[in-house]
Amino acid sequence: MRDPAKLCVSNQKGGVGKTTVAINVAGALNHRGHDVLFVDLDPQGNATENLGLMEAYEDEPPTLFDCLTNPEQREVINDIIREHPEMDVIPSNIDMTAAEPELTLSRRSGEQLDLLLKTVEKDYDYIIVDCPPNLGNLMDNALYATQNVLIPALAESTSKRAFELLFDHVEALELDYEIDIKERGVIINRIDVRKNQANEMVEWINAAFPDIPVYEVRERADVQKALEAGVSLLEYNPESDMFDAFLAVAEGLDAEFGFAEVNA
Repeated sequence: MRDPAKLCVSNQKGGVGKTTVAINVAGALNHRGHDVLFVDLDPQGNATENLGLMEAYEDEPPTLFDCLTNPEQREVINDIIREHPEMDVIPSNIDMTAAEPELTLSRRSGEQLDLLLKTVEKDYDYIIVDCPPNLGNLMDNALYATQNVLIPALAESTSKRAFELLFDHVEALELDYEIDIKERGVIINRIDVRKNQANEMVEWINAAFPDIPVYEVRERADVQKALEAGVSLLEYNPESDMFDAFLAVAEGLDAEFGFAEVNA
């Protein structure tokens, strides 16, 4: 049995729809027949809430925090995985707000998520990690554990600086750990084609990343409505014109990771 494809959805700039992208990519991979594990590594717990699992955010220990920061609690991860119609979920928890300083004290601070996922990864085709919107220990853990990154961005000029900061951080992490982190795609999110700046930035991003797949997702009310319903757009409204946009991301990832479509 092959190892799962691991992918983190990452951009330290807030407000780019990172969690929305992560959930819908996971939903699209599920639509193609894959078993998906979704890891909400963001202490804010937005993905946990958007997947209809907000009660897990208030759970008493042990939680993801304990499994991540205490090696003796790693096996407990099997007990906190929640089922969702489209994927299995490791929910975030309010205790995760203490994870950054706690990981700083760890001897292998950037490797804890990788060690944790090894206890469950055999059950999945894909593991998708939703990162917090900042450059810190949790982001490092996600990048090290997956060594593949999908980058959501807005069609705004501020994205240029965000790309620069992220790539500088990735390069430093690669040097520190002697690893190779691959950019698996850029998703330009919430594009409003009525705005000239948006169209100009779409052109700039496509030109700036000639060797990386660039996907375009337009702004649609149904995307937000799906999250409010606790599911991805692919589950909520298969008739949406953005259904094919997210499915194209899943198809591209399958091609990059060498997967065949399991079940249309």
